[in-house]
Amino acid sequence: MKLIVNAITAVYNLLWGDLFVIPLPGGGSLGISLLVLLLIPTGIFFTIRTRFLPIRLFPEMLRVTAEKRTNREGNAISGVQALIVSTATRVGMGNLIGVVAAISAGGAGAVFWMWVTALIGSSTAFIEATLAQLHKEKDPLYGGWRGGPAYYIHNFVKEKRDGKIGRYSVLAVLFAVSGLICWCGISQVIANSVSSAFQNAFHIEPICTTAILVALSAVIVLRKNATVRVLDVLVPIMAACYFIITLILIGMNITVLPDMFRRIFAEAFGLRQAVAGGFGAVVMNGVKRGLFSNEAGSGSAPCAAAAGDTPHPAKTGLLQALGVFIDTIVICSCTAFIILVTPAEKVAGLEGMDLLQASMAHHLGQFGVVFIALILWLFSFSTFVGILFYARSNVAYLFGDNWLSQTLYKILALVMLFVGGLAAYTFVWDLGDVGVGLMTVFNIIVILPMSGQALASLRDYEGEMKTRKEE
Repeated sequence: MKLIVNAITAVYNLLWGDLFVIPLPGGGSLGISLLVLLLIPTGIFFTIRTRFLPIRLFPEMLRVTAEKRTNREGNAISGVQALIVSTATRVGMGNLIGVVAAISAGGAGAVFWMWVTALIGSSTAFIEATLAQLHKEKDPLYGGWRGGPAYYIHNFVKEKRDGKIGRYSVLAVLFAVSGLICWCGISQVIANSVSSAFQNAFHIEPICTTAILVALSAVIVLRKNATVRVLDVLVPIMAACYFIITLILIGMNITVLPDMFRRIFAEAFGLRQAVAGGFGAVVMNGVKRGLFSNEAGSGSAPCAAAAGDTPHPAKTGLLQALGVFIDTIVICSCTAFIILVTPAEKVAGLEGMDLLQASMAHHLGQFGVVFIALILWLFSFSTFVGILFYARSNVAYLFGDNWLSQTLYKILALVMLFVGGLAAYTFVWDLGDVGVGLMTVFNIIVILPMSGQALASLRDYEGEMKTRKEE
């Protein structure tokens, strides 16, 4: 067991630890991890290659989202429904706990770097989602379509070997296994966060909260096609509620908004942070939390994107690029604004969820504390349901088309959910971070050389846009 723990810790440190450190003026330093080194240059590269797609085609993203949902293939889900599934997992704990952690460690300036990361990540999300659409295949078990990185990685290796490949590609298997490990690890963290929040807000014992969470999850995920129907309703409601509450709080504190934005931009580039040696913390905490939250480049969202039945692959890419915007620019900003419009003396010395709950208590009293507990429950619940949708295609790639393997993985995830709600932190939780880190490495290795296919699809779609405008 000690050997296993040491191995997991070593891989975790390799992926998330500082690969190298850059000294900064004032005695500080800028630590850069392997994943940041992979994702940021990749995002910049795709942003340039797509000619700044997140900004240039933002109106088209909104237009595609507003289009009437039509399914052309039996049980297939629409592109917007695929966006909702991926948003369910993006809009999760990272939007609450992750943002609070970024501000706690990096100050208000970290929010700006989260915004920058989202703009860069949108281009990466477009590329991987479009590739997922280009390489999707029929799903004989659930109906409709399936796919994702395991499938386009397999096809990439097959093409490189002139079709000489067996049932599996080693790289695709590594991605699929990493994904299944990641989602089991995340299940434990989800349950523990929810049970802790309910214990603090309502004094409910973790066993009660966990049992209800697992029972509700089981009813949904063990049914054939209940996942999408539930998320169709749940995700828009929870996101809208959080957004509306934030707007109310902003309205209540409208006079402090100019100071808040000045603080964000001043601390993002401020000399005070550089001289104090804290500039590295501001940048890296914003970048890391932005990457963790929007998942762009990790290969998770393409598992949902492939299932969307859209008339053009690039449409799915645009929808998923918008998903990154919704996650970070909208929802993460809501959390940041709630904290930053709170008087400093009310949250002095607080970190983590204590900081967010104290902010909400200041604005809305006990209702604010209860609201945060409930919204965390909804965000976490939707994340769990969403990641099991992701798991479908990866389980099928590894074990073939059979209900036994699908059901066994769901039961394993439910067991992890139950254990996580009762147990304190264990090294098993690190599996979630290790899994998503490995997924990202395997995914980036392939989407860089395959990106030409997605860019060709974008050019074709823009040709259709031009024709549509001329008519």
